[in-house]
Amino acid sequence: MRRYGKHTDEDDIRTRPGRRNTRPRTNIRPKHEDAAEGLVLTVDRGRLTCLVEDRVVMAMKARELGRKAAVVGDRVALVGDMSGKKDTLARIVRIEERTSVLRRTADDDDPYERVVVANADQLAVVTALADPEPRPRLIDRCLVAAYDGGLEPLLVLTKSDLAPPEKLLELYGDLDIPYVVTSRAELESGAAVDRVREQLDGRITAFVGHSGVGKTTLVNALVPEERRRSTGHVNAVTGRGRHTTTSALALPLAGGDGWVIDTPGVRSFGLNHVDPSRVIHAFPDLEPGTEGCPRACSHDEPDCALDAWVAEGHADPARLYSLRRLLATRERTEGD
Repeated sequence: MRRYGKHTDEDDIRTRPGRRNTRPRTNIRPKHEDAAEGLVLTVDRGRLTCLVEDRVVMAMKARELGRKAAVVGDRVALVGDMSGKKDTLARIVRIEERTSVLRRTADDDDPYERVVVANADQLAVVTALADPEPRPRLIDRCLVAAYDGGLEPLLVLTKSDLAPPEKLLELYGDLDIPYVVTSRAELESGAAVDRVREQLDGRITAFVGHSGVGKTTLVNALVPEERRRSTGHVNAVTGRGRHTTTSALALPLAGGDGWVIDTPGVRSFGLNHVDPSRVIHAFPDLEPGTEGCPRACSHDEPDCALDAWVAEGHADPARLYSLRRLLATRERTEGD
């Protein structure tokens, strides 16, 4: 048998090709510097619809991204066939850094956070003034998620022909949140649509609300050329709506420079992903009152300075009640 020492001549060494005669693996990945920029419009069972320049392109996530998932609103880099023709498929090879993220969990006991929308400028919280009845605590939870994710909130109150908006607006008067009040007649005439559009022009706005509040109907009015298949009907027994939007969808705002993102109706908005110490930031009318709180105050204990702050008339007691309800829910989750 021929033996080789330390200094062998490479020409003398026989190399046996691999069984499959393939090149060895490498950790070096292509940079895809020539990749095209795109915007994710919707996601459906692993297929992503993207806007590349003026073309709608179907794509899938490249294997090299691993578990990193793209969501509606993401700015992505694509390679492959981007003609937009039928039966063509591009690959998403990079997800650009996000400027904002709207997250939620199914409930406060759910450890799995879901990214709903990326890169939105504001969150339009749509709620009906009647049929179904408004749910202020759900609005508060949406506000917490908006502030935590870097989105500015907008209140859109629908069905003002069935109930006046003043009582609900009083709860949020100190927050300085912009709002729009609409009625069904105004939606049909287009008067309310123009008022809402003024708040959306030049921005990316995600719409959120529980079923039956008229969220998708409003989106249809804002984007008439992209009608959704159906609108919801309120259950006469439960007062709850039926889900009609099954996945988030980004649509260009008609008659303006902006985007509207319609999201599925929610029955709950879990905040398990939000650090409890950051919840107070969603209540700027209460936050100054925490300066006198003891260290690591839970804001639901006898020494909490918020009681005196509210008693002095600086904020509405209902706001403190909403804050403490959220914090109590978080504490029960952590103690389980």
